[in-house]
Amino acid sequence: MKVILTQDVKKVGKKGETVTVADGYGKNFLIARGLAILSTDSSQKSLAKSNAQESARQVELKKQAEVVAEKLKSINLEFTAKVSGDGRMFGSISPKQIEAELLEKYGIEIDKRKFIDKYPANALGFTRLRIELYKGEAGQVIGTVNVHISEEK
Repeated sequence: MKVILTQDVKKVGKKGETVTVADGYGKNFLIARGLAILSTDSSQKSLAKSNAQESARQVELKKQAEVVAEKLKSINLEFTAKVSGDGRMFGSISPKQIEAELLEKYGIEIDKRKFIDKYPANALGFTRLRIELYKGEAGQVIGTVNVHISEEK
């Protein structure tokens, strides 16, 4: 039996794929739970249409991510931190703090889980952190944010 998956199913396939499965598994499990639909001519046409819409949406998301990446190039985030007598910094600046600062000052919303460099900024001076703004079939867009940490007076 040929079915079109409406969701990702482990060990079967990804959403939108047409797969061949056993009749009982297809009827009693996949179709019954809404994980798949029966593959017919009309469902194949609607699948092609939805794939075209999805690829157009992905292209738009990539363009938006490229715009955000360009904005990030010109941004320098300023933070202050307490420093010990020997010049070492107490604590660190976490991706969550950077995320909050970008949203508050520049209106750029970035999820803290999108930071490629998972380590916190824990040294005085400039630190460049990479952020994965888009990842998909149309490619990958990585932005870089500059973080400057100075001594708190």
